[in-house]
Amino acid sequence: MGGVGTVSASKKSVEAAVAEEATYGALPLTKKERVWGAGDFSWVTISLAIATWAFLTGGSTVLLVGFTDGIATMLIGNSIGLAIMAFGSVVLSQRIGVEQYRALKSVFGIVGVGIVVFTIVLLTEMGWTSLLGVLFGRAFTEISNQAFGTGFDTYGPIVTVFALLAILIGWIVLSRGPVTISKLNRFVAPGLIVVVGFMMVMLMSQNSWADLLAAPPVAPFEDEQLNFMMAVEFNLGAGLSWWPVMGTLARLTRGPRAAVWASWGGLFIGTVLAQIVGMAAGLMLGDPDPTVWMVPLGGPILGILTLLFVGFANVTSMASIAYSTVLAVKQTSGRALAKVKWKHICAGFLVLPAILSFFPAFMYEQFMTFVLLSGAFIAALCGVIIADYFILRKQRVPLRALYTEGKDDPMRFTGGVNIAALVSVAVSAAFYLWIYNPITLETLPLFQYTTATLPATALAMVLYLVLNWLLYVRRGDGAYGVPDMFAAAGRK
Repeated sequence: MGGVGTVSASKKSVEAAVAEEATYGALPLTKKERVWGAGDFSWVTISLAIATWAFLTGGSTVLLVGFTDGIATMLIGNSIGLAIMAFGSVVLSQRIGVEQYRALKSVFGIVGVGIVVFTIVLLTEMGWTSLLGVLFGRAFTEISNQAFGTGFDTYGPIVTVFALLAILIGWIVLSRGPVTISKLNRFVAPGLIVVVGFMMVMLMSQNSWADLLAAPPVAPFEDEQLNFMMAVEFNLGAGLSWWPVMGTLARLTRGPRAAVWASWGGLFIGTVLAQIVGMAAGLMLGDPDPTVWMVPLGGPILGILTLLFVGFANVTSMASIAYSTVLAVKQTSGRALAKVKWKHICAGFLVLPAILSFFPAFMYEQFMTFVLLSGAFIAALCGVIIADYFILRKQRVPLRALYTEGKDDPMRFTGGVNIAALVSVAVSAAFYLWIYNPITLETLPLFQYTTATLPATALAMVLYLVLNWLLYVRRGDGAYGVPDMFAAAGRK
């Protein structure tokens, strides 16, 4: 009997190790390990969307357009941007249950994925994490000022202190994994919807709808068409910005509908609701950041409670976006981090955001430029991924090839790099910046009719299809046309 008990205990320990590797490592998730239904994932995406950055996005939109046009640009930009993002991340990872950046080996090659992760993804997500920390710091600085009359500067050292505290709390949540994140979001997401409604009521209690509709944009260009398209482009960038995290989160869902509709719908609803509040505040009060106006409008008790809730919601957003990025770093680092504990890798990821929190004014004031620059590269990435997965592979990825190494790897491409993919991303991102330079705000006439995202994404798709066919497909490289045995087994 002792032998049977030992074997049973050994089997359980192996199963636990496999489950841990699936959650924090490279193995595909089984049906039992996919812990999120449509409702769970919707709460995750809604709570992600209604973070303080969504208010800033709405407030930044009013630099260019008024309230009515602003709503139109948000609906257009977010719906298209989120659709491109979902097709470029969610579908692939959810279908095979594999962490996003392991799945992207089929597009970029194992070394190519590492290049993407340690340049575009890592810098983008560290920037978002730092921004969330700074916004948390601003919220609690304002609470201190309003509740205790401290008079701290909202760009001063106390903001950094609170930002570091947010990063510490985020690390604690992050180190406990996706189940903890999901449980928190079931509470946070409904509360955020209530908070957003409360904020809008407070805003309109002291302002009329006529004044809101008549309020002019803050700093527009003379060309109204250019203003409108710039606002659309900014919201496109906001929608695309979810690409680095959504694929990895979506693999935890139980079905493709739960993944696609919850990711697109949850992010769209949450983002637009918060953006409308931020836009109204920007037009009526001159500042979209609720940390500035929530206490004066809501009163010392309700206002402070609201800011407390919004502040901690930033922490759950931080944990959610960091989870997929840390997982990507672990996957693409090879053996270097294979034996490093999850919580230690999480701590390492949060070092740079902690450093950036010492520069709160820079992170806050360069928000729009940051969104657009990251959007330029993400649009190109999505174009390449969509072309590869939907057109070349016809939604069939041989699962075994994702885990094959060395000379026997059918997705080896050129020394582990899909040259066609990286060249297409670089050229398309440069094309975006040629059409629209987010730093100088210079544009080509084409931009007023197409934005920069749409032609850049289209160029990435076409260029990749041509280059990949020349370099790999016609030579039989890259495992194109190989049967997807995993999907076939799943249909039986």
